[in-house]
Amino acid sequence: MSIPFVTLNNGILMPQLGVGLYAPKQQDEVKQSVLDALDLGIRLIDSAAIYGNEQEVGQGIVESAIKRSELFVTSKVWMDDMGYDSTLRAFDKTLSDLGLEYLDLYLIHWPKETARKETWKALETLYEQKLCRSIGVSNYYRKHLEELFLHANICPAVNQFELSPFCYMPEELAFNQENDIQVEGYAPLVRGWKKEDVVLNEIAAKYGKSTYQLLVRWNLELGAVTIPKSVKRERIQENMEVFDFSISAEDMQQLGQLFDNTRVAWDPRDF
Repeated sequence: MSIPFVTLNNGILMPQLGVGLYAPKQQDEVKQSVLDALDLGIRLIDSAAIYGNEQEVGQGIVESAIKRSELFVTSKVWMDDMGYDSTLRAFDKTLSDLGLEYLDLYLIHWPKETARKETWKALETLYEQKLCRSIGVSNYYRKHLEELFLHANICPAVNQFELSPFCYMPEELAFNQENDIQVEGYAPLVRGWKKEDVVLNEIAAKYGKSTYQLLVRWNLELGAVTIPKSVKRERIQENMEVFDFSISAEDMQQLGQLFDNTRVAWDPRDF
């Protein structure tokens, strides 16, 4: 199974499907989930300092024996570490915990009101020092990006935000695409909260797929990178079996009308 790539605005290739590693109650399973994901063919690993499991992620990467050049590893600076010097320190700790010499993508995790500008400057420094192959933001909506554009020397390569039909804001997706920023959707499965949704089930049945597979495919059809979270090998495998069908325009439109602002994380509009 070959996972397609997207090309970021700096020419870097990024796998369009990866695995998210937010697992607050399953930390002891994280290393094995990394090993399973890499064994199944996943090459995009999405981590973050606040998840508290980057040492386990790094152990999985080392034990997998996959060439570093084949991997795309992401991490994020948490709100408590925002600021120029503190971001650089947080990055050093992340690299140390992961046991890596560089990251493929480093993100500002949330647009905390203070220190956004200084934090972005720190990311630009890391990029210029070639410690990150690309830099970006997470949970930024248009108002946050427009502020960033006023002082940024480098345009974010990626903007990672929650993306499912139930919190789909097409104007936000379009704004990123218009500015050549790759959207990366997290929580595409809405933690299973919507698995009984009638419309979701009807459309999934039409394609002979699970509702989870339909949600992953929906993200891909929008042109987003997506990182469904799982620590179970069989679920990671199921989430990967989405490249043998396409969703019709009619069904995409129907799914795009399911918005009810169901979110697993905070709403960026509150920042």
